[in-house]
Amino acid sequence: MRKDSVAIIGITAIAAAVAVWMLVAPPQPHESGHADHAHGHAHEAHEEEMTRGPHGGRLLVQDAFELEVILFEQGPSPEFRVYGYHDDRTVGPDEIALVITLERTGGRIDQIRFAPQGDYLRGHTSVDEPHSFVVNASATYAGNFYSWRYENFEGRTRIPAAIAAEMGIRSEPAGPVVLEQTRTLTGRVQTDPNRLSRVRPRFAGVVKAVHRELGDKVEAGALLATVQSNESLQDYEVRAPITGLIVKRDIQVGEATGDVPLFVIADLTEVWVELDVFVRDLALVRRGQPVVVETLDGGYRREARIDWVSPLAAHASQSVRARASLPNKDSAFRPGQFVRGHVTVAEESVPVAVRQSALQFFRDFRVVYARFDDIYEVRMLELGRQNSDWAEVLAGIEPGTEYVTENSYLVKADIEKSGASHDH
Repeated sequence: MRKDSVAIIGITAIAAAVAVWMLVAPPQPHESGHADHAHGHAHEAHEEEMTRGPHGGRLLVQDAFELEVILFEQGPSPEFRVYGYHDDRTVGPDEIALVITLERTGGRIDQIRFAPQGDYLRGHTSVDEPHSFVVNASATYAGNFYSWRYENFEGRTRIPAAIAAEMGIRSEPAGPVVLEQTRTLTGRVQTDPNRLSRVRPRFAGVVKAVHRELGDKVEAGALLATVQSNESLQDYEVRAPITGLIVKRDIQVGEATGDVPLFVIADLTEVWVELDVFVRDLALVRRGQPVVVETLDGGYRREARIDWVSPLAAHASQSVRARASLPNKDSAFRPGQFVRGHVTVAEESVPVAVRQSALQFFRDFRVVYARFDDIYEVRMLELGRQNSDWAEVLAGIEPGTEYVTENSYLVKADIEKSGASHDH
């Protein structure tokens, strides 16, 4: 079966599961006390019923008294502005005492007090993103007390645990991370010269027998060849001085031996990796730094440390060689092979970080989706230092808050499908 067919079948199965759940599952109570849609936003019906005031805000009506609530976002930070009316006339802001509390996910409660400014009441503090909360407004006017409660949700959806599991949605708590700054260098695998043996004859003579071939693996002491000495006319044995692989053979039966090595044996259980450090990275790469070496296809990865940085630069490229010794018992890295080395040049602990794979765009923000049981809600982030895996969070999510780390795009798609609103 083709891969794309399998993917279509998988998506269809998930959609069918969601549809069945929505048909059989009873409405779940929301924390505000209102019935919520089984899989989506509760605010849609409420938005349809919203009455607008003269300034375009939400109009709250009780008896003949009205408050028009506006979440004003044109200034440096969002804030509430409230206008009052009674019997179709404007009420001065100094005649109204008003408090608004916002119930957010995670048990957070924001209380906002108001003071007169011009012809409206202005909230004393900014309203943090996301603008997703249950609003409780309490007002006193002309000796009478009024109260309202309504939902103002955005970037929020409800996904039952069984459906989330089937969709592959995973989460983990935001928390401290050691943020590694890396530089990626290229280089080649080399044979460690300390693990290379050039086998020469002890005495000049004639080769009588060759017992090993190019590419053979030999143990230390293994018989390689038999040579007849020119002086004594006696045969003597040439044996392997180390365990390793025969990488070169320069010997034939009947030939006279000379100064040329008969065999070259390499122990490849540990190899050198020489990486090219160019001018832009010279000040960052130092001896002792961790490095992860990988083949160009990413099939093999090995951890090591920089153990030497050359004091000399190559004339043509002006690069400097940095060397690391690499364990290689499985022979995954071959001398002459091109590789990449990811050198950790700095490590910094940050109190809160999120995975790069979790980040999405919501409006003009970089966000993650926080999870509260089966409720998922957007969190707008202010990001700091980053690497390929992690992003430091300066503001936007509390330490310990669960956020979606796998398949967060499905949560985003569900919110968009449900009609996420930013209409206050």
